[in-house]
Amino acid sequence: MQLGYTILYVPDVPRAVAFYEAAFGLELAFMHPSCDFATLKTGDTALSFCSRQLLQAQGKLPSAPDADRPCFEIALTTHDVAGALDRAVRAGATLKQSPELMSWGQTVAFVADPDGFWVELCTPVEPSDSA
Repeated sequence: MQLGYTILYVPDVPRAVAFYEAAFGLELAFMHPSCDFATLKTGDTALSFCSRQLLQAQGKLPSAPDADRPCFEIALTTHDVAGALDRAVRAGATLKQSPELMSWGQTVAFVADPDGFWVELCTPVEPSDSA
């Protein structure tokens, strides 16, 4: 099995797509004419957005994320975490953690998008010689 995509439930799909394009340089792959669903290109696994209104019409009860109590994160890898962080904040992201070098050698920073979802900006994990 392979992870195909992750879907974020948002109040406004076009606004979320515009933010992710501006903040992270992601490219639109598909937007449904209703604007209730869209997918961004992110490599092998896509990042998608679905309107909470569409889910509610289907009898589901999606909840909004809490940026102060995250339950998951989206991780985007880059060799320039500081530059990616600056771009994201200028596009409207909220800084949650400045770049930090972790004990395993990876640099990570965190922002929250305008809907409250956390995005980790991180360097790729490099395999160790001892692995």
